[in-house]
Amino acid sequence: MAAAAVAVPGALGTVQAGRARWVAAGCARLGPGWRLSGSWAGRRVGPALWARAWAPAAGGPAPRRGYSSEVKSEDELRVRQLEEENRGIVVLGINRAYGKNSLSKNLIKTLSKTVDALKSDKKVRTIIIRSEVPGIFCAGADLKERAKMHSSEVGPFVSKIRAVIDDIGGTQRLPRAIGMSLAKELIFSARVLDGQEAKAVGLVSHVLEQNQEGDAAYRKALDLAREFLPQGPVAMRVAKLAINQGMEVDLITGLAIEEACYAQTIPTKDRLEGLLAFKEKRPPRYKGE
Repeated sequence: MAAAAVAVPGALGTVQAGRARWVAAGCARLGPGWRLSGSWAGRRVGPALWARAWAPAAGGPAPRRGYSSEVKSEDELRVRQLEEENRGIVVLGINRAYGKNSLSKNLIKTLSKTVDALKSDKKVRTIIIRSEVPGIFCAGADLKERAKMHSSEVGPFVSKIRAVIDDIGGTQRLPRAIGMSLAKELIFSARVLDGQEAKAVGLVSHVLEQNQEGDAAYRKALDLAREFLPQGPVAMRVAKLAINQGMEVDLITGLAIEEACYAQTIPTKDRLEGLLAFKEKRPPRYKGE
């Protein structure tokens, strides 16, 4: 199973997407005149899902526009497999500029099919999701499209989003991440947090200064992905399972889950390879077996 890193045009956080772990990066200019509109860690802090678009504060410079106003639906998600020392990393680029990368039915369908295909590909170790649109990551759900939906369509659509990007449910996830009191304060006020504030409360892991190329977040996500690549696929899979399941239960039950997960690694070739590599003082060569 692939780990995943998400990059957007500096904050860095995590988003749960199905059973895979996604590392979410958001890169923005943190100097005077810029603010981050909305949550930057894939958690519902205000009224919008995911992060809202980057917007200039009063008197600040306007974001640069280097994209066309129209894009064919089949081009809304661009898939790129990296090679050489980055082999095993797949980059998914969201390219829905005219909708500020909002989550439409077509985009969710395309993303779902792509992720399902990548899950079964043993050569894929890490996925990076980034924006192909300058100054924007994702504006959340496509509310213009949703306004046209029949009430019977809304529930299934929201469930489909959750299946692809396990992000909805902020009233439950946010208190677990930052505590009940602060979670209530943010949810009730729909407060806008900038990158530094989001990092201070634990919503994101890294805040980055933007570079001249405008891809500081992507470069950070790529660095993280490279750290993931040499690790054992079997160990990563059960570690993710232990962490995800263990967070929902008490410590004693969580330790039991960890023990059960570790037991799955005992008969594997990767475990023996790790022990042999340690003995021979060389890097291990894991195969996910």
